[in-house]
Amino acid sequence: MPRLRLVFMGTPDFAVPALAALLEAGHEVACVYTQPPRPAGRGYAERAAPVQVFAEARGIPVRFPRSLRDPQAQAEFAALKPDAAVVAAYGLILPQPVLDAPRLGCVNLHASLLPRWRGAAPIQRAILAGDRESGVTVMQMDAGLDTGPMLLQERVPITEETTAGALHDTLARLGAKLIVPALAGLADGTLKPVPQPAEGVTYAPKLTREEGRLDWRRPAAELARRVRAFNPWPGTWCTHMGETLKVLAAEAVPDGAGAPPGTVLDERLAIACGEGALRLLTVQRPGRAALDAAAFLRGYLLPPGTRLDGGAAGAA
Repeated sequence: MPRLRLVFMGTPDFAVPALAALLEAGHEVACVYTQPPRPAGRGYAERAAPVQVFAEARGIPVRFPRSLRDPQAQAEFAALKPDAAVVAAYGLILPQPVLDAPRLGCVNLHASLLPRWRGAAPIQRAILAGDRESGVTVMQMDAGLDTGPMLLQERVPITEETTAGALHDTLARLGAKLIVPALAGLADGTLKPVPQPAEGVTYAPKLTREEGRLDWRRPAAELARRVRAFNPWPGTWCTHMGETLKVLAAEAVPDGAGAPPGTVLDERLAIACGEGALRLLTVQRPGRAALDAAAFLRGYLLPPGTRLDGGAAGAA
């Protein structure tokens, strides 16, 4: 396999295994592009992105352009003379001069089975929609939103226990596994890009905190998916007597007992929904530790017949 001169463009944890795999395969990473440090935590101190931390620990130059539309930024990118750019959850749009600069183009790792779930939040949207599988697509980038031709694709199952956090980690490892052979095949001409199917296109818009509000009028199965899809972020929640209760784990159970949605049905925290009931398994109060339902109820009274306040949330 030829040793390639690469630019790596990524920001969060998802991108780190792919960068590590490229280095382990012996490729030269001339520069890393990532989002600049952002305020985080209680003190709002600036925190470097995971890709920046990883790259700097290995002596790789790091750049943080606010935009790549500036001609100077484009010239600086082209001056690196990369064979290819590898993009994984970078966070900036790549304009055409950047896409055209590398000899082999720009290759993107996308956490879905394209053309399903183009866009910002494919992992969460797949779980929320009840998809039975997800995966990683390695594609050549074009000017569209995740519309480029595909090089490699591999699938993984989504089970009734899969959370967004767990699927994220699985797909990050899978992306690292696929990126090295994808580049090798692209470089030696044995891997030909295949256009994405015209049918089956869906979009995965960004998540909002408000989407985590549990609307008890919805079916319990849908709410159970929402809990898994939004774990760890933005989380799902409801309110009781003005206090926010964060729901970290839950399961759908069939019996809603005909009670109004949001009613506590038993002493195991089954909550009536529009269809069936949602049993809360792990709950957290503000500033407190997350507890399983039995431990939570020892310190917080929610007897059967209590009504929890919900609210309208986006449909899956």
